[in-house]
Amino acid sequence: MLNILPEEIADELKQKGSSSARFFDHVSVLFTDFVDFTKAGERMTPQELVDELHTCFMAFDEIISKYGIEKIKTIGDAYLAVCGLPLADSEHAIKSARAALEIRQFMEDRNKQAGDKTFHVRIGIHSGSVVAGIVGVKKFAYDIWGDTVNTAARMEQNSEKGQDQYFAGNL
Repeated sequence: MLNILPEEIADELKQKGSSSARFFDHVSVLFTDFVDFTKAGERMTPQELVDELHTCFMAFDEIISKYGIEKIKTIGDAYLAVCGLPLADSEHAIKSARAALEIRQFMEDRNKQAGDKTFHVRIGIHSGSVVAGIVGVKKFAYDIWGDTVNTAARMEQNSEKGQDQYFAGNL
């Protein structure tokens, strides 16, 4: 369960059989997406595509873990993570920005190494509040919702690949 849930939420599920949704006022949401992913995938075999996604997302997992950031999920070629929950962290914005810079550097290095067999990344970060909780019964998922999530996604969508366009919101 610790691979899909924050430790505190997994403990609550074990003890009570359920977990309550919570409001978190001060978090930073980090959202990444690969530019022209479909076109990149056309240059690769299915296995090469999945292997490259796995390589990139393993590196992202390692980077965010280093900063105490909680991975929420991957959605296709997008990666969603949040800092400041389930435990408050007064440095959520700083840690998210540092992680984003490392992710960007990893992808720049990866592009030098793998050329057109990898991807270019866009990153968006927004700080503010979210609601977090578990949804579903079969293959349940811990997820986050709110304007902060939506704004982080919009910042990613409107950023230039490899450029620094990070913050807005309540720091």
